[in-house]
Amino acid sequence: MPQNQPPGSPSHPDTDSPGIRAVERSIAAFNIGEKLRKLRLKKKISLVDLGRHTGLSPSMLSQLENGKLVPTLPTLTRIAMVFDVSLDHFFIDRSKQKVFAIVRAAERMRFPERAGTPDAAYFFECLAYSAQEKALQAYLATFPARENTSQSHFHEGSEFVYVIEGAVGILIHGEEHVLSQGDSVYFDSSESHSYRCAGDLQAAALVIALAPRL
Repeated sequence: MPQNQPPGSPSHPDTDSPGIRAVERSIAAFNIGEKLRKLRLKKKISLVDLGRHTGLSPSMLSQLENGKLVPTLPTLTRIAMVFDVSLDHFFIDRSKQKVFAIVRAAERMRFPERAGTPDAAYFFECLAYSAQEKALQAYLATFPARENTSQSHFHEGSEFVYVIEGAVGILIHGEEHVLSQGDSVYFDSSESHSYRCAGDLQAAALVIALAPRL
């Protein structure tokens, strides 16, 4: 009985009991923390930036990665959506499964181009986050009607942009190219590039990022 517990009061579960240890071993077998760390390093996201996206403290995220804390399903789901993966990425070996993944419109989450940026030049939604080992990443990007230009960035591989509505300006090689509704562009995304809304109304585009060829 724990100290200072009144006689006859309900006892607390023994967190060191064989049953609890068995549960902890079962969860540890999934290596959730290691998978989380690999995702973060692959995306080159710091604990601080991941914390801004998820609402979790960097300290807590560090403990999750080190296996000192077990994430709740809502917490793990939020992390999964930030990294554009499905929840079962942390629990299932999908290497032996055929890929088929549906993402419902109501399930998507909207993120700014950079965490903690209230006046972001664009926002994005992951269109295939539930699929694993993807050969590409697909996003719906929306560009508010404002003067802001996104932060210049680059990543290995190629990128394809198809404008759904409005006009989008893409700055690359020191030159801006304005795409209107129905226009598209394919380019080497290892070259630094940035985006902006190039009209008076909100713009939207389908963005597909392709990994580099081996």
